[in-house]
Amino acid sequence: MPFLVAGAILLLAALFSMLGLGGSMLYVPLFKWVGYDFKSVAIPLGLLLNGVTALSASIYYLRAKMVDVRGAIPLVVTSFIGAPIGAVLTKHVPTRILIILFIVGMIVAAVQMLRLGGQAEPTVMMPGRKRMVLSGVAGLGIGMIAGLLGLGGGFLIVPILIAMGYPTKKAAATSAFVVVFSSFSGFAGHVAEGHFEPVLMLSCLVAVVIGSQLGAKLMNERMKARQIRQMFGVVLLLVAFKLTAGLF
Repeated sequence: MPFLVAGAILLLAALFSMLGLGGSMLYVPLFKWVGYDFKSVAIPLGLLLNGVTALSASIYYLRAKMVDVRGAIPLVVTSFIGAPIGAVLTKHVPTRILIILFIVGMIVAAVQMLRLGGQAEPTVMMPGRKRMVLSGVAGLGIGMIAGLLGLGGGFLIVPILIAMGYPTKKAAATSAFVVVFSSFSGFAGHVAEGHFEPVLMLSCLVAVVIGSQLGAKLMNERMKARQIRQMFGVVLLLVAFKLTAGLF
């Protein structure tokens, strides 16, 4: 079973690294569907793999000079602080409510990406001071959501960066960089709460590294911005539908 899960993780890591996301938006449902506990295994392990996927992709993006490191700092700092807070809150929220919140997050992200998919690339960047304030405030909330639901926060970061005026590819690359910090910070919060599954973790880490490198290379060299947005939206809607069906 761990090897089959690892194979699926490799494919998902390739897909989500193209989108500037760590992948936990699909890692978490996958672990749940194969029988692992949502709170104690799926969410923390999803965050860990999310962080590794984003880190592997970010290394590629940094070398390709696609990441706005300076612009990402407010998001990095505040999401890093917010993620452990969300992780601690997980034990106080019923599993069913967590799944519903997870589904809502996926639908919001999907609608945003499909809406942006038909628009032209941004041409005007939001003023620097305004971007910094918005990033700092948004980062704290995104970090808390990330830790609570096992998400790195990229599904919210990418649309925000695009709204600020970032081109899609730069937004995806910068988001991946931010997601590294929120994911590992959130995972640390879950480990402190005793949520950890070492055997499954080790079987998936290699797959995540390979898949994220392949996805980052493909996104930079072959994928068009509109394709990235639309593919993201469709995949999230399908998974949200599957999770919703499982609630009834």
